[in-house]
Amino acid sequence: MQTPLDRFYRYIALDTASSEDSDATPSTQSQIQLANLLVEELRQLGLENVQVDDKCYVVATLPTNQTRPQHEVPVVGLIAHMDVSCAAPAANIKPRAITYSGGDITLENGVVIVATEEMKKLVGHELIVTDGTTLLGADDKAGIAAIMTALERLIQSNDPRPTIRVCFTPDEEIGRGADHFDVQKFDADCAYTVDGGPGGEINAETFTADYAVLTVNGVDVHPGEAKDTMINASRVLAQIISALPLDRTPENTEGRQPFIHLYKMSGGVSKASAEFLLRAFDEKDRAENKAILERAVDAAMTPLCDVATSELTVTQQYLNMGYFLKDAPEPLLALEQAVKNVGLQPVWIAIRGGTDGSRLTEMGLPTPNIFTGGRNFHSVMEFLDVQENELATQTLVELAKIWATKKPLRNKD
Repeated sequence: MQTPLDRFYRYIALDTASSEDSDATPSTQSQIQLANLLVEELRQLGLENVQVDDKCYVVATLPTNQTRPQHEVPVVGLIAHMDVSCAAPAANIKPRAITYSGGDITLENGVVIVATEEMKKLVGHELIVTDGTTLLGADDKAGIAAIMTALERLIQSNDPRPTIRVCFTPDEEIGRGADHFDVQKFDADCAYTVDGGPGGEINAETFTADYAVLTVNGVDVHPGEAKDTMINASRVLAQIISALPLDRTPENTEGRQPFIHLYKMSGGVSKASAEFLLRAFDEKDRAENKAILERAVDAAMTPLCDVATSELTVTQQYLNMGYFLKDAPEPLLALEQAVKNVGLQPVWIAIRGGTDGSRLTEMGLPTPNIFTGGRNFHSVMEFLDVQENELATQTLVELAKIWATKKPLRNKD
C-alpha cells in the first residue's frame, strides 16, 4: 500500500501550473497529464464511473459497502485541485526531505524559510522542501495524495463507508475551479475540499472576493507641446493608487481584516489600467473596499473636468462560504469529530483566500475545507509536513466512518 508521500512525489513531477492568460479550460494542457494519471490510478483502485471530461474534471465513485438501501446512505464528496500557482516556477521541482530541528531553514540556493512561532511545534517532523528555485506543489497535490491514499485504505480495510464521490478540478488557482462543476450530476449531500494548511486547521469561512479593473484615459500630445494639454494617464493612475490606504493592503493586514490588493498595472500616457483583488469577510467591509476605491478615483478624476475619463468595474468572484455553512452544521460537526479522532485539536480558521468550496457551497453543495500540512503556498519557500499530511489522510478515513453511520442530508424519495 502506498503512502501519501509516495503519491505526492509522483504528482509533483508534473508541471501543472495554470495560466491567467488563457481562456481555455483547462488553461494549460499539462493539467491533462495529471488528470489522465489520476484516472488510471482510480481505475486500478477499483473505483467506478471513472472519467475525465473535456474540461479536465476527473470524477469517480467509491460505492458504499453497507447493505442498507442506497437511498438511506449518504453521498460524500472529496475534492482537490490539480493545478498549481503560476506565481512561482513549477517545472523541474527538486524535493528534499529534512528532519526539522528548529530555526530558519536554508534551501540549496540560499533562500531562507524564516522560522515562525507556529513552526516550533514541527521540531522533529519530516518536512519536504524545494531547492529554492520552484514552488513545491503541496497546494494542492498534497490534497490529492491524501484523498487517493484514503480511498486505498478504505477499500483495503473494508471499514464502513458512505458512497464517496471524488472530483479533481482544474484551474482553481486562477479562480475557475468550479466554473464547469456540475453540482447536480455530482449528486452529493456534502463535500470536503482537501486544500488547507497546518494540521488540525479546518475552514468554514473564506474571504468574499471581488475583482476590480480600473482604466484611465488621458490626453496624449507631443511632450514638447504638452503644457496645459497633456493628461498623463499613468500619472493619474499612480495618484489614485497612492490615495489608497496602506493599512488596507495584504502586507499590512491579518486575521479578519479586509484588503485592497493592487494586482497588476500597465499603461502609458493615453491609457493606463490596474487590476485589484478586493477581499473581505463581511458585507460591510466588502462595501467599504469598493467605496474606498471609488472615492480615490473620484478625487483624482473630478478636477480633470471630463477631459480625461475613467472606467471602474467591480465583479464578484466568490462569496464567503460561511454565509451558507451556518445553515449546514452537520458536515462541520462530522469534520470536527474526524479531526479529534486522529488525535488533533480542531481549530476553525477563516481562510484569507478561497477554495473551490467557496463557489460550490454557494451553488448548493456544502463544502468546508480540510488541512493538508502544507505551508508557504505559491512561493519557493513552500514546504509540506509529512506527518500532518498523513493525519489529513487519516482524517478522511475517519470522515468516511462517521458518515457511514448517518442518514442522507437530502430527501431522495
